[in-house]
Amino acid sequence: RSRAALKMLAFAATVKQVLSTATTPTVLASIPLVTFDGEKATTHEFVELNDPVMGGRSSGTWSVMPTFGVMDGEVVDVPSLQAPGFIKAAADGAFPDAASASAGALELEVRSTTPQYAGFRVSLAAGAVAPPYSCAGGGSIPLSRGCYKAKFSVPAGDGWHAVSVPFASFSDLWSPATGEHTKECSEDASACLTAKKLSSLQRVELWAEGAVGKVHLELKSVSAVPAAPHPNSTPLLTVSSPAALAAAAVAAAAVA
Repeated sequence: RSRAALKMLAFAATVKQVLSTATTPTVLASIPLVTFDGEKATTHEFVELNDPVMGGRSSGTWSVMPTFGVMDGEVVDVPSLQAPGFIKAAADGAFPDAASASAGALELEVRSTTPQYAGFRVSLAAGAVAPPYSCAGGGSIPLSRGCYKAKFSVPAGDGWHAVSVPFASFSDLWSPATGEHTKECSEDASACLTAKKLSSLQRVELWAEGAVGKVHLELKSVSAVPAAPHPNSTPLLTVSSPAALAAAAVAAAAVA
């Protein structure tokens, strides 16, 4: 073989070595926040609460099966308001740091025998002076910021469903009468659930609110899921071995 051909082979071998030592894009793992498997960091006690304001008559229960929790009940109109009340289940505690998922979503592993129910919501308290108070006031009364709420729906079917609720869809400005947002995160940056807030969550709540009807919701887990890389993006190649990069440069210079 000619000298030039041998140099090219050497260069190709060096480039192959560089590529083998290049770091691949990091895929961030989901962060479990709530489970029912006994894991200390993610096992929390949920407490059920019905609409106590203005003579509400909705009723509900929360129970725990071996591997999941169950919210069951019925939302009816508050007589004095002629508007639907709510039932909810809430868990307070120290939750894992979910800051790395701030551009992603909350994922609920759920199933329901009432998938037609139109008032499912989830809320996360963070930075609240008092989480129960904030999750009752929705930012409408003094010192009640810090309870971020979003809607979700559950597909029909007997199996478990992974329901994704983007963190960008949460807001801590909402009406305590209806649960509807009064300001979206896209309209008011102060209402957004930021990475800083996700790093120190205080409370997780499941709601059936703002719509009358029977409710049966089973919850297996709650996780924070980082945003996936854009399918059309091409990650930059980074090299974990400076020596390999230098060797490739030398080989390239020799060929030249």
